Amino acid sequence: MLNRIPTNFIPWIVLAASMATLSGAYFFQYGLGYVPCHLCLQERIPYIFAIGAALIAGILSREANLGIAPVVFIGLCALAFAIGSGLSGYHAGVEYKWWAGPATCTGGGLLSNSLQDLQAQLQGGTHAPRCDSAAWSLFGISLAGFNLLISLALCILSSLPVLRYFREAQGERV
Repeated sequence: MLNRIPTNFIPWIVLAASMATLSGAYFFQYGLGYVPCHLCLQERIPYIFAIGAALIAGILSREANLGIAPVVFIGLCALAFAIGSGLSGYHAGVEYKWWAGPATCTGGGLLSNSLQDLQAQLQGGTHAPRCDSAAWSLFGISLAGFNLLISLALCILSSLPVLRYFREAQGERV
């Protein structure tokens, strides 16, 4: 099935999926009120990077002959998603208590403009989110777990043009 996806479409698919995933994270944060923890915020960085790299790869791959430049940029997307998979896997493991999380396992939920606002938040029971407890889950999979699955899928998809490019280059040498 993956061989049926045209190589010059892959950057656009990666771009759309990255934007949709990041939009989902912002929807959970601003629409549903789930304040992200420190690890959640770090997991967004690969998507932000991939949006730019996939856009450049998509623009450069308008021609039928891809060349090396779009392959490099989509390869950078694959690297970003590999790192994102590692971050998400680490975060999911922390949530499922497979290993300990970082000592600074809190988010930025207690930021205030004045001392009075901060004091009111503290008295109101507002707590910064913890990295070691899943704020939301579906079928026993937390948001970090879903992020791991999405990152892995996008890493595989982003790797296809790179693998195809090197396969074609080896075939020309033989």
